[in-house]
Amino acid sequence: MKTRFSPIVKLKHSKMQKSEMQVQEALLRLQKAKEELQRSLEDLNELQEPTSGSMHDFLVVRTLVDAQMRLIEKNRKWVAYEEGQLKALQEQLKADMIEYEKFKYLEAQEIQKIKKEQLVREMKQLDEVAIMRYKQKEVI
Repeated sequence: MKTRFSPIVKLKHSKMQKSEMQVQEALLRLQKAKEELQRSLEDLNELQEPTSGSMHDFLVVRTLVDAQMRLIEKNRKWVAYEEGQLKALQEQLKADMIEYEKFKYLEAQEIQKIKKEQLVREMKQLDEVAIMRYKQKEVI
């Protein structure tokens, strides 16, 4: 049954679905960022510091360790950023869901009101028919 709230409910529902999709995408991005962080940590653990050799070998390994540490820090910031984005999108989804539920409730109330009015009209019509039939019996 259509009410004045039906178009709004439809709009709020589509907005809520869009927010749900954005949350799912943010979860995927966060997962990817965490995987990259884990991979960079594993790469750091794989670096072997030489126990003997020239100073050049030590400097090369130290440069690689420094570069890997910068990559790890970058990936940590990426994870933190994606977590913040996810939290913001989850809050938006929560707000969209509340709005959707509000208008869905208002639509349900409107439908109940319309049904009640229809029932009252039908009862009045039945009463009128009953009165007309009663009067016809009196005439006959």
